[in-house]
Amino acid sequence: MGDRVAKDALFDGFSEVAKALASGRRAEIIDVLTQGERSVEGIAAELDQSVANTSHHLRALARAGLVTTRREGTRIFYSVASERVAELWTALRDVAVEHVAGLERLAGAYLGDRDGVETVDRDELAARLKRGEVLVVDVRPEAEYAAGHITGARSVPLGELRKQLKALPKGVDVVAYCRGPYCVYADDAVRELRRRGFAARRLVEGFPEWKRAGLPVAVGV
Repeated sequence: MGDRVAKDALFDGFSEVAKALASGRRAEIIDVLTQGERSVEGIAAELDQSVANTSHHLRALARAGLVTTRREGTRIFYSVASERVAELWTALRDVAVEHVAGLERLAGAYLGDRDGVETVDRDELAARLKRGEVLVVDVRPEAEYAAGHITGARSVPLGELRKQLKALPKGVDVVAYCRGPYCVYADDAVRELRRRGFAARRLVEGFPEWKRAGLPVAVGV
């Protein structure tokens, strides 16, 4: 039978992953990296943090084995270490929503009133895409679209949506998606599209969940 000291050390080792994620900024970094590889500078800009502070968090995630690095000249790029890390983040998020008191209230404060934001699940969207009945717009930053997107989706970053409205065909249903169920980009896109007369809904989840479901994805622009 194994001794107590060895068992304690083993479970302390398991807990290193939890400790690495015991920061809202690190959790947000993992959320960003589940969309695709990003540079340190890109992650810092996304989090509105300094490069030095972002690098500190990334080193903690790397020590726990949750992210990997790639160097290109003087720039360092980070990725999640495996698809299991993305699955872990999704499970952590979903457990928190179900069991942590007040989390839905916090989500509501961030996302705003969702009463006018209609949704579509991925199975319905996949079927309608196959039949050519819907226009899908990816409102994430272009770098995330290039790293991977729903096959057939058009890249329309939220900041460029108003500029591109004239190029969108009228009379067709539009579905917007972004990073996941708690990504505000798709909600904002649906509100803007509906104000401009489009029949628009948002995908309930986001690109990572679509990809893990084995549904068609593409890379590049």
